[in-house]
Amino acid sequence: MRYEISGSLQQNTALDVENLAGRIAEVQYKSGEIPWSRGEKTDPWDHTEGAMGLSIGGYLAEARQAFEWLAENQLEDGSWYSAYREGRPEDKTRESHMAAYIAVGLYHYYLISRDEKFIRRIWPVAEAAVDFAAGLQAESGEIYWAVSPEGRPDPMALLTASASVFLSLKCALALAAVLGFSRPDWQKSLCRLDYAINHCPHLFNMTKSRYSMDWFYPVLAGALTGNAAKKRIEKYWKKFIINGQGVRCVSDRPWVTMAESSEFCLTLSAMGNHKQAGIIFSWISDKRYDGGDYWCGYTWPDMTVWPEEANSWTNAVVLMAADSVYELTPGRRIFSHDYWMKTGIIP
Repeated sequence: MRYEISGSLQQNTALDVENLAGRIAEVQYKSGEIPWSRGEKTDPWDHTEGAMGLSIGGYLAEARQAFEWLAENQLEDGSWYSAYREGRPEDKTRESHMAAYIAVGLYHYYLISRDEKFIRRIWPVAEAAVDFAAGLQAESGEIYWAVSPEGRPDPMALLTASASVFLSLKCALALAAVLGFSRPDWQKSLCRLDYAINHCPHLFNMTKSRYSMDWFYPVLAGALTGNAAKKRIEKYWKKFIINGQGVRCVSDRPWVTMAESSEFCLTLSAMGNHKQAGIIFSWISDKRYDGGDYWCGYTWPDMTVWPEEANSWTNAVVLMAADSVYELTPGRRIFSHDYWMKTGIIP
């Protein structure tokens, strides 16, 4: 599945989608688990991101295996541990956004495959996971980030994580609609979270304002749309963008990362700014190793690749960015603000 991408935004570039998705499949264990790389850790959020990359590349059987791994390893409360290594728990913290993200991956898979039979089978897993995350919502609307290994909820909220749960709730409600189920409690949770993100920034008391994800994730997730989204992106553009290079991971560090740059492309496309998304994607499209894996990041202006590693989730989010810019699969709709407006699910 090779897409020739050329023109004014990107010259002489061939994005080999099948090869890039194949790199993720090569990392995946027979159990379905998708680690960062062979021998490294697996976390449920990036594992799901890997499944989304597989779906874009047409590796649907491997994507199903990834969801099966989640089903087999789900804890009684609907969550997963924060980190595993070859199937063994490594960090027994249970994070809200890591649990709920299965709904995003599963709805993305459905948009591409229209495999209702499979999502119906995995539905109880996704439902329990979203219930876990929604159960960590404070009365004021924010989502507490985690339950400790000792079983205590940590009453701290991250804006990026809560925004991720916002997207997960939308996808969970969309899956419920496909399957003919009703979850008005999730709709109420979504509305409360929407209000908290838009009107109560003080509630997100784990400050991460140095990180670009805190800048664009509320827009990527569709919690901020229209003028509010436009103003937020414009306000911090110069803080995080290195023109001609990409997006800094941290505002005061000269480190451009492929993941944040790709997610920012998704954000711009979500807003309908496909031209600018394509321009930024063209800045990073050649930042890859000879085998096709994308760099994790590099420092600017010395152009030192750092760290010198290839991660499954970096490859996955590059595929997602390419999908959003070049409209490769129906899965791209999952981030589109216009798409969600038409579903009637958003608050």
